Amino acid sequence: MAKITYRYLKGLLLLLLPFAIASPILAENLKPTPAPSLELIGKTKQYRIRHKDTLLDVARSEGLGFIELVAANPGIDPWLPTVDSKIMIPSWHLLPDGSRDGLLLNLADQRLYYFISDGSVESYAIGTGREGWETPQGKTKIIKKVENPIWYVPNSIQKEDPTLPKAVLPGPKNPLGKHAFYLNWPGYLIHGTNQPWGVGRRVSHGCVRMYPEDIEKIYSRISLGTAVTIINQEAKLAWSDNQLWLEIHPSQSQNLELEEKKTLSPSFVPELIFRVRDKSQGQFSKVNWETVRRAERERKGIPIPILGRR
Repeated sequence: MAKITYRYLKGLLLLLLPFAIASPILAENLKPTPAPSLELIGKTKQYRIRHKDTLLDVARSEGLGFIELVAANPGIDPWLPTVDSKIMIPSWHLLPDGSRDGLLLNLADQRLYYFISDGSVESYAIGTGREGWETPQGKTKIIKKVENPIWYVPNSIQKEDPTLPKAVLPGPKNPLGKHAFYLNWPGYLIHGTNQPWGVGRRVSHGCVRMYPEDIEKIYSRISLGTAVTIINQEAKLAWSDNQLWLEIHPSQSQNLELEEKKTLSPSFVPELIFRVRDKSQGQFSKVNWETVRRAERERKGIPIPILGRR
C-alpha cells in the first residue's frame, strides 16, 4: 500500500510540475488568502457647501490639506464652489510603508502619521517645502521642543528677502506659530504657523507646517528623541478584510500643477505594477487593472479596492 501511495504521489507531482513552471499565476493562487489588517484609518464623508465656503475653509474645518481636498473633488471650483453642492471629505487613509514608530511623514499625501504606544494612529495635514526648497527625506529625531519659539531667520532666507529681521519674536507675526519641534537636521522643524492657508500646500522653505490646533494636540505627548521618518510615497497599498486597497496621490510636481491649473497631467507611478505584485500575496491574477490605471490617472487620494470587479 505504501508503494502505491508513493508512486501515486510521485506521478501526481510530475503531472502538476509543468503547470506550476509554466503558470506563475496558478502557483500564486495556491497561496493562502491574506488575513485582515488594520492598515486603514479614518473614514470618508460628504460635506454640503455653505454660503461663502471655499475649499480652503472646508479643508481646515475638516483637518485636511488644501490640495488633498482639491484632488479628491476634481471639477469643483476651490474658491467659488456651488452652494448646497456636496463634496467628498477624504479623511480615510491607508498607512504608508515605513517605520511604525514615532512620526511618519509622507510628502505625497502631505500628512503626518503619529504612531502611539497603545497601537492607535492619528493623522494630521501638513504643509511642505516648495520647489527649490524641498523638505528632505530620511530618518531623524526630535532634539528640542519649544513653546512660543523665536524664529532666527536663516541667511539663505534673508538673501531671498532682505527686509526680514534677523529674528522674529513670539507673536502673531511669527511664522513658527506657538509650538515647534526641532529635528536633528539643522534648520528643519515641524511647527505651527501663523499662515494656516499654507497647510496641505508646497509653500514653505523646507520645514513642515501644521495647523495650530493640530500641533497643540500632540505637543505635550511627543517626547524628545521621538523618531521622525519622512518619505515620498505617491501610491499606498494595504490589505484589509481580505481585500487589497490602493490609494494614489498627486506627485509633488502635480501638487504644484493642481495649485496653478486645477488639473493634472498624466503621470505614471514608478514601479506600480511590481509593488502591486509584491503586495498581492498570491492574488495577483485577481487585480482589476482598469481600476488601478484609473486610480493612477485620477489620483484622488481615496482608498479603493482593486481585487475583482467594482
